Amino acid sequence: MKFSVPIFLLISVLVLIFSPSVEAEIIKQTMEGSMDLEITYPESSVIGRTLSISILIENNGWEDKQEISMILSSSDGSFVAVSDNEIFIDKLSAGGSYGATIDFQISSEANIGSNFLNVLYSQVLLRNNEEPQAPTQSNIAIPIIIKDEPKVTIHTTTPESIFENAEFPFTVEILSEDVELNDVSIQIIPPKDIEFRGETMHTFSSIQKDVPVSVTSQIITPQEKITTEHKIPFQIIVEYVDDIGQEKTDSITVSLLLRPRTFMEITTDGGIWIGGFFLAPYVSIGTIIGIPAGTLLSLALRRSMMKKKKKIKKSKK
Repeated sequence: MKFSVPIFLLISVLVLIFSPSVEAEIIKQTMEGSMDLEITYPESSVIGRTLSISILIENNGWEDKQEISMILSSSDGSFVAVSDNEIFIDKLSAGGSYGATIDFQISSEANIGSNFLNVLYSQVLLRNNEEPQAPTQSNIAIPIIIKDEPKVTIHTTTPESIFENAEFPFTVEILSEDVELNDVSIQIIPPKDIEFRGETMHTFSSIQKDVPVSVTSQIITPQEKITTEHKIPFQIIVEYVDDIGQEKTDSITVSLLLRPRTFMEITTDGGIWIGGFFLAPYVSIGTIIGIPAGTLLSLALRRSMMKKKKKIKKSKK
């Protein structure tokens, strides 16, 4: 059976359009007679799910090949072929190509961690396009990580420390590495003495695989003066329905350091505290910075002296 390159490229484009996006790995090998083999496979999969292995064979030599076969199998039964696990091509002329996809389901008995799907490749080269040679065989191992559950990561971005009578951003990011999530809710539970400006409950109808989603609220700290530093916990609870309809819950606890305010503080929005006085924001700064008063006084004196020197030089002219 002979396939032209344009036809295969058209099939490949259609597969990419109508297939879900996945993180893929590629194995490329050149067999005898310039037979180029390309295997595209997912880096990882989850027990009970189905994965696809895409095969592209190109005869880039000047001699024809025949009786080309590929058998994909799993020695321990971790990967179960959904239909046929073998590809057979009667003949592939010079310049020809062939593409196919084989689906496998991950067995419920599969071992968690690194596993291998074995590929036995065989072909017969036609010397001078007439004389069949002895069959040649090659073995290829496809490494695939099997996971017990889809991995959902909860990441927070917060200041290193916070102080009383101020506001600070609190960002939560959700990333699903393996599957699409549906009916997602993100709940932030702060300590009793901490308020939030904004919602503490966020909902999404769906979150796509490998597409991070984030929400940001503002922490409002107590007005009472803090005399000793201590850590306060924030709990994040994420509930969702996975790709096979199972309801799941993940959660983490994040502790922030609540400390006394120094003489001078620059807040995340660019505002500045000087003792008990607050000046409006004038510049955007990404982190909280405690600045000793002596340092700022030295900088102010130095700038004043430099300005005086510039005025003296101008007057001499």
